[in-house]
Amino acid sequence: MDRRNNTHVSDFILMGLTESEEIQLVLFIIFLIIYLVSVLGNTGMILIIHLDLQLHSPMYFFLRHLSFLDISYSTVITPKTLQNLLTSTKHISYISCFTQMYFFVFLGVAECFLLSSMAYDRYVAICNPLHYPVVMSKRFCCSLIFGSYFIGFTNSLINVLFMSRLDFCDSNVIHHFFCDTSPILDLSCTDTRGVEIMIFICAGSTLMVSLITISVSYLSILATVLKITSPSGKRKAFSTCASHLLGVTIFYGTMIFTYLKPRKSYTLGKDQVASVFYTIVIPMLNPLIYSLRNKEVKNALIRLMQKRQDFRQLK
Repeated sequence: MDRRNNTHVSDFILMGLTESEEIQLVLFIIFLIIYLVSVLGNTGMILIIHLDLQLHSPMYFFLRHLSFLDISYSTVITPKTLQNLLTSTKHISYISCFTQMYFFVFLGVAECFLLSSMAYDRYVAICNPLHYPVVMSKRFCCSLIFGSYFIGFTNSLINVLFMSRLDFCDSNVIHHFFCDTSPILDLSCTDTRGVEIMIFICAGSTLMVSLITISVSYLSILATVLKITSPSGKRKAFSTCASHLLGVTIFYGTMIFTYLKPRKSYTLGKDQVASVFYTIVIPMLNPLIYSLRNKEVKNALIRLMQKRQDFRQLK
């Protein structure tokens, strides 16, 4: 058969997580609830930070962008997953598949560097509090945000350009619930070593640079906190970092487990569970982590509710 006729795939089939209709229905309900909580929670976080003037600081400026990324990140994956769980037709066009992959990588890389920026913000706040307003100026914070999005855009563009050069001959069935790199590489009938090396370098450099930044920031914070003599001062310093550390641990743990390993070690069940965690569950957890463990956010919510109640009484 002519190779040219075989390599031009018009669409893919996403097999999803299971073939059982009963389990699919259960997963649909669970994922729908998680998605709604994620969208409402992150939207609520953005609105609270926007409406409360006391939260107009660099820390919450970054947190607002994290919420925006989580909404976008979840929306790229979850709606199509929900659709596939309800329908027998699980097709996704070639362009839609690679578009989904592009935004998935773009938003994931941007979130890595945004988390690094948040760690650096905490480092300056705790280790150099007197210089904090000067160092973390609005211009510098905007530069960090722009840099996060730009690196994500560039990294994702390189990834998709290399992936789009692959040929697909034998099958168009993706054994996954979204268009991820490893399952698509499995479908290629050409040598993928060059693409795999490129993906490993891009993913590895992104994770390592951001993780080194976070690690150095928190080691410096730890060294500073240990020098504080008062127990209340130590508790306050640790409490400001606890939420971010928890979010970082969950996000990076699943990402490293999935991507920083050879493709041959890809296992369908374990990697799909990890993928569900960082694409669907984590965007829901972040607003809960940063609100339930943050007194300033809870106080801001109380103030906004009191203002709304006072406004109703005036009417």
